Amino acid sequence: MKRLILAAMLATGLAGAAHADDALKSAIAGEHRAAANKARDTYRHPYETLTFFGIKPTMTVIELSPGGGWYTEILAPYLRDQGKLYGAVPDAESRGGKAFRDRLAANGAVYGKVTPVQFAPPGSIALGAPNSVDMVVTFRNLHNWLGNGDDAVLTVLKEAHKVLKPGGVLGVVEHRLPAKMEQDAKASSGYMHEAYVIRMAERAGFKLAAKSEVNANPKDTADHEKGVWSLPPVLTNKDKDREKYLAIGESDRMTLKFVKQ
Repeated sequence: MKRLILAAMLATGLAGAAHADDALKSAIAGEHRAAANKARDTYRHPYETLTFFGIKPTMTVIELSPGGGWYTEILAPYLRDQGKLYGAVPDAESRGGKAFRDRLAANGAVYGKVTPVQFAPPGSIALGAPNSVDMVVTFRNLHNWLGNGDDAVLTVLKEAHKVLKPGGVLGVVEHRLPAKMEQDAKASSGYMHEAYVIRMAERAGFKLAAKSEVNANPKDTADHEKGVWSLPPVLTNKDKDREKYLAIGESDRMTLKFVKQ
């Protein structure tokens, strides 16, 4: 009898995992996604990245500084029915905050349950009640916060730690600077040392749970004339060395999973 019960429990768990995977694949393949965004899946690996973080459709998730909403486009439908997504963005009067809210309003079927949370480090960073969310994710944002100094990065990470439930996950993707190269104080190239990110997260109270190389790009030397923005999709140098940068593709990125103890 015990074996039958165990077998049933395992079958239920596997079925649930398969359902979660199917839901994520469906969100990534959805017709609501812009063709230009889908074209970047080959560099950003959304399915592998989010499953590495351990996301589930029942979670409450905060996405920090979603920018153009590339990941929001996936997370919103994935979490819509069983979970909850908050987008941590500037206030509605700012260009970025207004653009994010306009995007939500333009497609209620996809974004109607996404809730904006005012977030504009180093000033406004309050994300919510302590121990209230399952996961916080941020994609290629830490270098922006470092522009305001180490304390700004640490303050954001501490706030993420505070709002997460015990055992909650902080998922980080960031442009990676080779350890042998010097990182300037403000990460003006857009690249950061992986060891620095880990150190700051640990200072904020997190434990590094795992690393993934799913977003690694060995072609990226991280020594471009205008930093990471020389590469796709920005191609800030325009026609200068355009083919070279296209051949490299998007940046080499660290993918880190931290856990709140």
